[in-house]
Amino acid sequence: MSDAAQPSAAEVRAAAEAVKAALDRHLDAVERRSGEGDPAVYAAFNELAAAAEVYDELLYDAYDEVTPFEIPGDDSLPAYAGPEEPSALSVLIRRDYTVVEPRRLLSQAQRIVDLDPDIDTGNDAPGGGAAAGESVHTALGVVFGEFEPDEIASRHKEFGLEEGDSTLWVVAAEEQPEPGEWLSAPFDQADPHMVVCRFDVSSVFDEEIDEEDEDDLEVLEPGS
Repeated sequence: MSDAAQPSAAEVRAAAEAVKAALDRHLDAVERRSGEGDPAVYAAFNELAAAAEVYDELLYDAYDEVTPFEIPGDDSLPAYAGPEEPSALSVLIRRDYTVVEPRRLLSQAQRIVDLDPDIDTGNDAPGGGAAAGESVHTALGVVFGEFEPDEIASRHKEFGLEEGDSTLWVVAAEEQPEPGEWLSAPFDQADPHMVVCRFDVSSVFDEEIDEEDEDDLEVLEPGS
């Protein structure tokens, strides 16, 4: 607990009262909601989360205590502000991998180079092609240069890779950019306000499902 700028007891109490009021507003919005995706419920949820986060921080700063609340991070997209009828779009994809079997990756890269010695390995030294089976850096360039990203995604284990999180954004545009216009900075124009839809894949979602299943099992009575 820091001695610098500690909140007063009155400030902590006021934050607690704000949480209570936000709870009431949230429940009222839920009871009156017009259907799924009701903006009033969404706004009340965000207000409640913000109030709880402020209270949690003040409580810790003043008393070195925490709440049992877990404030979810807001990873949702902002409201769409793009054209109603997009005439162009960009598809932005990110896939994360971990090199878990370097020897397998090196072997696959060397096999590719052996089948086609003319493949550019990015190594200008004599016998540079052989480096594909000796350097992970070079092997990655060979593999990703030879196969389409979707094929690598479906065959990642063959290349000694393990999948991490991935996301795909479909971003609307008024018109297609000029050829070569964005190649020097391809991801600078990833405006969340222009995203029509997105698709995320993460092991976090699987873990949440597993935890829910475990909770269900725990409340089951024997013979039920």
